[in-house]
Amino acid sequence: IAGYFGGKTDAIIMRIMDIMFALPSILLIVIVVAVLGPSLTNAMLAIGFVGIPGFARLVRSSVLGEKEKEYVIASKINGSSHLRLMCKVIFPNCIIPLIVQTTMGFASTVLEAAALSFLGLGAQPPKPEWGAMLMNSMQYIATAPWMLVFPGMMIFLTVMSFNLVGDGIMDALDPKRAS
Repeated sequence: IAGYFGGKTDAIIMRIMDIMFALPSILLIVIVVAVLGPSLTNAMLAIGFVGIPGFARLVRSSVLGEKEKEYVIASKINGSSHLRLMCKVIFPNCIIPLIVQTTMGFASTVLEAAALSFLGLGAQPPKPEWGAMLMNSMQYIATAPWMLVFPGMMIFLTVMSFNLVGDGIMDALDPKRAS
């Protein structure tokens, strides 16, 4: 909406996103979870809420590039409504960067969820969660260090896997990058 309409709409929406960007994401997540209460659902809602500005900027920049192209102008001249232009003409051509950003965002979501559970704000016992497993195994670091290794290794492997999948999708969908 911000990229399509521009002007005051763009300025207002993007200033709100800038305010959210100004604060560290983990701080915003902790504030939201503290207000809503510690649970896995609230942690995921908070992580999703904090991820909005990144996607908003990405969509806005893609829309700004697409809305000036000839096929969009031709569709506008043919009498297409704003809704049709946004949903049927512009958005399908902006979806590739969103797909890539989403897969890359899964990695940061795993890290943030593990951090929240490590702090006791994520999944609550008896639900198993890697961050909580790390926190609970801290007391055994001298006698059983492997209790720290396995949850940490799983977090690492999951994050690395999402990053590699995101890279692969980017290579597959962006012919200029795949060389």
